[in-house]
Amino acid sequence: MTLTIAPRVRALVLLLLAAACALLAGAGPASAHAAVTGSDPGQGAVVDKAPARISLTFSEQVAMSDDSLRVLDPEGKRVDTGKPSNVSGTTYAVPLHSGLPDGTYTVAYQVVSADSHPVAGAYTFSIGAPSKTSVSVSGQSADDGVVGWLYGFGRYVSYAGFIVMAGGAAFVLACWRRGSGVRPVQRFVVSGWVALTAATLALLLLRGSFTGTGKVADVFDLSLLGQVLQTKTGAALVSRLLLLAAAALFIAVLFGAYARPSPTTTLTDGASRRQPDPREDAQEKRDLTFGLSIGGVVVASGLAASWAMSEHASVGLQAGIAMPVDVLHLLAVAAWLGGLGALLVALYRAPADTPVDRPAVRRFSQIAFGSVLTLIATGTYQSWRQLGSWSAFTDTRYGQLLLAKIGLVVVMVGVAWISRRWTGRLAETAPVEAVAVREKERVGAGAEPAGDMATTDAGDGDAPATGDSDTDTDTDEHPGSERAAQLARQQAARDAARQKRMRDADPNRFGLRRSVLAEAGIAVVLLAVTTVLTQTEPGRTEQEAKAASSSSASASSDTGASGALTLNMPFDTGGEDGKGIVTVDLDPARVGDNEMHVFVERPNGRAFDIPEVKVEFTLKAKDIGPLPVVPDHIATGHWSANGVQIPMAGDWQVDVTVRTSDIDEVTVSKNAQIG
Repeated sequence: MTLTIAPRVRALVLLLLAAACALLAGAGPASAHAAVTGSDPGQGAVVDKAPARISLTFSEQVAMSDDSLRVLDPEGKRVDTGKPSNVSGTTYAVPLHSGLPDGTYTVAYQVVSADSHPVAGAYTFSIGAPSKTSVSVSGQSADDGVVGWLYGFGRYVSYAGFIVMAGGAAFVLACWRRGSGVRPVQRFVVSGWVALTAATLALLLLRGSFTGTGKVADVFDLSLLGQVLQTKTGAALVSRLLLLAAAALFIAVLFGAYARPSPTTTLTDGASRRQPDPREDAQEKRDLTFGLSIGGVVVASGLAASWAMSEHASVGLQAGIAMPVDVLHLLAVAAWLGGLGALLVALYRAPADTPVDRPAVRRFSQIAFGSVLTLIATGTYQSWRQLGSWSAFTDTRYGQLLLAKIGLVVVMVGVAWISRRWTGRLAETAPVEAVAVREKERVGAGAEPAGDMATTDAGDGDAPATGDSDTDTDTDEHPGSERAAQLARQQAARDAARQKRMRDADPNRFGLRRSVLAEAGIAVVLLAVTTVLTQTEPGRTEQEAKAASSSSASASSDTGASGALTLNMPFDTGGEDGKGIVTVDLDPARVGDNEMHVFVERPNGRAFDIPEVKVEFTLKAKDIGPLPVVPDHIATGHWSANGVQIPMAGDWQVDVTVRTSDIDEVTVSKNAQIG
């Protein structure tokens, strides 16, 4: 029976892990946790005079390197000079060369937000007039590709390792101290420590490439590793490694202290049963438990703080409150989900003579209930802090993932309620031990002694039983050793079957195992969603970025920049020098007063003058217009008009009449949403 059920359990766990990894892969790299909320010049702006510097404003403070802000001319050459600097609050600027020529310039930025995630992007602005050519900067950030995927997977493994290690140790210490001597439970907790340690080392190596170039070749670049160690995230990872050394000592003491063998009493049938040591000092045990409890809480809290001090909780509103709340949230998750995993291992793998008793399951049920209450309280605060509004639940990716997480928690609590019912009907430990003894007696009476079988087999061999040479001795011993190995395998199979029958002797225990397995499966998916959630831009930040983007037109008007609406229209009057492109910039492209600029260029991008340019605005849906505008000539190929009145929002038709000679004239049109 063990050979059929164990593969099913392993297959289900592997399937859940694969689904979690698929969820991580399908989610894609994390979008920026710090968003650009303003820039000077603005995106798409056309300024008359070359600015002395470029500035970007983010939703939170960011970390800058020498190449974090780059400004490229239409030919792709860098025109920024000096290092980026923090000019005020969350605004960062880089100076530009003086006397920049007209054309379209590209601003590319790549920074690291205060919650450790890379932020990359680009936009363009123009001096004088847009040029025919501009530099195209890839929108792919450094967290895309193989390095980004590996970093995200490492984060998942680190969370899982912490939960398994901390929750499993808490389960043994607080609920089932007899489990400290159960090898499967020991391996479960130690595997969590190994996973967390390996993932932390991997994240430390990947960090430099993850926030920089994104190249696999840079993972082992020692100069990048040195830079990482000087950052807040690097310090958090190093602190985690130091705390893991203390965690290893704690685990060793935990399993060594409670797993000391007790004296055995030999029964009349030759079997033996562990008896409590009457000389054991109860006060010493209580002191040991108290010391391990305090030490375990301190180490686990320190490990949880290594996440809180470097991610979402460390920035934004009420960071001083958010970080302790985040630590409490992680500890509650570990106590619930990690303890659940340890209980699952104990139910499926614990020896029949050391079963999980009802008091242990009840104690865990109480701890899990307290953890759920803690998660509700801390999760509510975190949701308010990261979302900021009810609409963010459905309008942002962070909110949608949070709804999925809440749904999984509700389902998991429902399954846990079923487990609690099984716990109430669970048989006590004593009846199960009695069944184990009876089973051992029955199997022992029906089994053929291995020694007798070996003797019989040796006598049936083809070689003589005795001989004077070494060869005769080897020939005589070989069949017996082969038979002994076969008997050992048969005995192991019988022992495994007996262990399985003992574990399944109580039908309520069997039902509890299945309900806990379902809980664990949901927990794996829940952990995957939580990991993606920590890598997703908070809803509050996303909405702030959207609001800043929608109000960029008015912001540009306040700072004197133009180009909120840009229309490019080719024309051909049919005469000499009759071909070209006319560009209309309307700022801020809304109801009321607007500033309009018109630029005329040859097909090769050079500005040139023509005798006349006229513009008309028509809103056909409301039968308004045409509203004529005759701009004033400002410079070669440049006309301007102030106080252009747009009386109503709507889909306006913009007609531009271009006259290149006394008789050559053409009108070109384009529709645009204004207001």
